Amino acid sequence: MPKTTKKRITGIGSALVDVLINETDQFIEDLGKEKGGMTLVEDNVIKSILSKTSQSTTIVPGGAACNTIVGVGSLGGDARFIGRRGNDTYGETFESQIISCHVEPKLSISSSPTGKVLSVITPDAQRSMFTFLGASTELDPAAITQELFQDTAISLVEGYLLFNPDLMMASVKAAKAAGSLIALDLASFEVVNASKTILMDIVKEYVDILIANEDEAKAYTGFSDETRAMQILSRDVSYGVLKVGERGSFVSFKGKVTKIEPVSGNDPVDTTGAGDLWAAGFLFGIANGFSIEKSGQLGSACGYEVCQVMGAQIPETTWQKIRALI
Repeated sequence: MPKTTKKRITGIGSALVDVLINETDQFIEDLGKEKGGMTLVEDNVIKSILSKTSQSTTIVPGGAACNTIVGVGSLGGDARFIGRRGNDTYGETFESQIISCHVEPKLSISSSPTGKVLSVITPDAQRSMFTFLGASTELDPAAITQELFQDTAISLVEGYLLFNPDLMMASVKAAKAAGSLIALDLASFEVVNASKTILMDIVKEYVDILIANEDEAKAYTGFSDETRAMQILSRDVSYGVLKVGERGSFVSFKGKVTKIEPVSGNDPVDTTGAGDLWAAGFLFGIANGFSIEKSGQLGSACGYEVCQVMGAQIPETTWQKIRALI
């Protein structure tokens, strides 16, 4: 890959706190929720769901783009995150935690509560997410300036911003004006299904790196077949990425599709953040001029290791092992 003097990766998205619980498939069924994906809810819905479980909770900083940027910082990369948090304990914890992971915060502060995501994790390690966006919805499109993306090699724009078209457009326009490549992770099949009227145009005009898992790729392309899906995913971008879970991933660049092998080992404990951390390793590699193969290997290592812990926070001892691959 061509080397560049700019190596910063800047993410913009929801500043959220993750609340994690382990539960049964029946628990999800009783909630009337299809397993997997993400549902937007009010804060009282999260409180109601938590009242129905006797399981203990784990609380960690989260948000899709933030998980990726924390991974970039933990890899030793130049990392920045743009978002909005509440003026509360959750928000203070969020900011201090990402700083400790070597991420430069660009956070505005709201009087509304910090957003949160309840992830209900079933025995097969799948997670069903209930999201209260809180203060993160108040990120003002008018405040998203080119300067926020200064000296940025790759700007990661969170797919969930598609629920706020004005903010999405402000983000991609500011990042492009700053001379950055733009990476878009499609986030969930529900996001794709709800955003098709604008998504295709945004990808065609602004996006350089498009990342999808199998469900998102099917929603975006209409095809389950990997070859057909890859053709459409890569049609309007420089890098098309299809993640196929435990089978690894495929990356298309300049007409060539590279198969990235997964890291094999233990069964997953929790898949929360797997795609986000895969993106951290891959984007770090691209920003630093690594080959497609090496960038993908870093992505696979990050994605594997985050599945060995609850939540999206990889322990520092494990990060040391991953950094040895660089």
